[in-house]
Amino acid sequence: MKLRVVYDKVHVGRPVLASVVARTKVLVNILEAKVSPKGGEVVVDVPDDHRAASVVEAFREEGVAVEELKQHILIDLNRCIACGACVSPCPVRAIKVEGSTVEVDEARCVRCQACVWACPMRAIRLL
Repeated sequence: MKLRVVYDKVHVGRPVLASVVARTKVLVNILEAKVSPKGGEVVVDVPDDHRAASVVEAFREEGVAVEELKQHILIDLNRCIACGACVSPCPVRAIKVEGSTVEVDEARCVRCQACVWACPMRAIRLL
């Protein structure tokens, strides 16, 4: 499960992520981080099991906003020509072409943006 955690300037200087890991004993994988002294946003991947709810609750108890990213890649079907240029650059093989459509396995995606940069039609973007 992928979560977007939004920090305000009060929480940037605190070890929020480390506190959540210590409290829940659930390891999280940081996929993306944009943080400045004014605030920031971190996208993390947590195991999609019974422990996920405790991680979400722990983030909320730390005072940061958290939301599940159910869909995080958008393919513009009006622009996509299913050429497959996005498939081979994907380091985790989350993309495949089935017939005339491109399919993304959202659970496998690590948000590296290789597909975004590889698409000649600029039909792929991260949400």
